Amino acid sequence: MRTLRILAVLATVVALLAPAGCSDNTLAPFQPEISNVTDNFQLQATGVTGRTASLNYNWTNTGTVALVNHSTTTSAGSARVVIHDAAGVLVYNEALVPSLNEPTIAGTAGTWTIQLVLDGYSGTLNFRVQKST
Repeated sequence: MRTLRILAVLATVVALLAPAGCSDNTLAPFQPEISNVTDNFQLQATGVTGRTASLNYNWTNTGTVALVNHSTTTSAGSARVVIHDAAGVLVYNEALVPSLNEPTIAGTAGTWTIQLVLDGYSGTLNFRVQKST
């Protein structure tokens, strides 16, 4: 009985921590760490193997530009970050690489969409998107 209660609590915690707008649980087996708060989004997942998916996250940016920080190790396939501003305008579209810090183009403040596109991806995902101005 205690085990069932623990499982119920864990299921509730997972549901509460799931990012808004996430389209599937493709990364669940790799215990992703996702922080999605106003002006700061970060995703990390280690030991990802052979995943193809498009994951969408709604993120609040009170500014008009964001800084995208890459720290990803790819052993197979590809991973790409695509970001649209609150007006739906494309402000960023780049493959994740081992080390890169670059800004998005200027957009409209509000709820932005961060899309992580995986194509046969294996490796360690790690990137951050933060309000810049």
